[in-house]
Amino acid sequence: MRIALLEPYFTGSHRAWAEGYQAASQQHSLEIWAMEGRFWKWRMHGAALELADRCRGMEQDPDLLLVTDMVNLPYFLGLTRPRFADTPIAAYFHETQLAYPLAPGASHDLTYGFMNFMTGLCADWVFFNSTFHREQFFEELPRLLKHFPDYNHLETVPHLRAKSSVLPVGCDLRRLDAARESAPPRTRPPLVLWNQRWEYDKQPDVFFKALSILADEGVPFRLALAGENFRQKPEEFLRAKEVFADRLVHYGHADAGEYARLLWQADVVVSTAIHEFFGIAIVESIYCGAWPLLPRRLVYPELIPPPLHEVHLYADFDDLVRRLREILLNPRPPAPALREAVSRYDWARMAPEYDRALMAVYEMRASRRGSR
Repeated sequence: MRIALLEPYFTGSHRAWAEGYQAASQQHSLEIWAMEGRFWKWRMHGAALELADRCRGMEQDPDLLLVTDMVNLPYFLGLTRPRFADTPIAAYFHETQLAYPLAPGASHDLTYGFMNFMTGLCADWVFFNSTFHREQFFEELPRLLKHFPDYNHLETVPHLRAKSSVLPVGCDLRRLDAARESAPPRTRPPLVLWNQRWEYDKQPDVFFKALSILADEGVPFRLALAGENFRQKPEEFLRAKEVFADRLVHYGHADAGEYARLLWQADVVVSTAIHEFFGIAIVESIYCGAWPLLPRRLVYPELIPPPLHEVHLYADFDDLVRRLREILLNPRPPAPALREAVSRYDWARMAPEYDRALMAVYEMRASRRGSR
């Protein structure tokens, strides 16, 4: 089956996901229609115009369209009508804007959550990257619609839910194996890794506060600060660079090889996020043997096997500090079951699931056409 994958925000995890599935699919051929990953609000408004323009020169239409949550699907279909009127369409929601935590000083804008809603209505099927994401979406959606004075069509919510399912993000975990031999061995003091975005929704200030308490106590540790940074002056990290200068082994962007080596060196990976729908960086860290300390909220209970929740999920800030102190003073590898739990997200296992799921969307639409 020929699939056109529409991704207006082609960077970071979005790009890795698209290219990963393109390379790993055993049944389908994927053509990626991509746009540079920046100006996310403008992408949600304007990408449909650019993508519609690009497809006009296509000689052969795809058998299925796979669009991400950054595509305003009604706009795209309106601009290309009637070309894709009978083409099966699957939407993949990496993120949705219904419950995204507001940045300091920002006001709530219903526009982008409503775009996600309309894209879901237009698609034949909607895939969410985690159960947590799906449940939060359908918890928040009625609240969004009730903001509008009339004709809010709340009756569409159960219909949309009925045509949705969970399809976790595929990750190229096996690429990390090649760096295992070249990575320096884990040494002491233990290395704490931050490998998430340098953004407010990951709460780096809470992470640095916990480390400061332990540093004041004399707890030994080294620190690596990696992850994506979209800000010119990430104040929390600039301060941390000074405060933890004698402990820092890495600061800033890491290329693919350096990042993989950091993963194999890290003893502990910490999340303090208030927003996470999947957590690729955490999955990669666990795969490479880091001890995860994660909040008992968001998607994290989904990533960690239930028997290990009490070991790796903390309840609040004080609990984080206590657990982090304990593991830094007594470093040890996590249980093998933890690595096996995240190994299921490797493309070797996920690509066949994607192939089957997208074929099912195609066959469902075909059966509808045949019944007319």
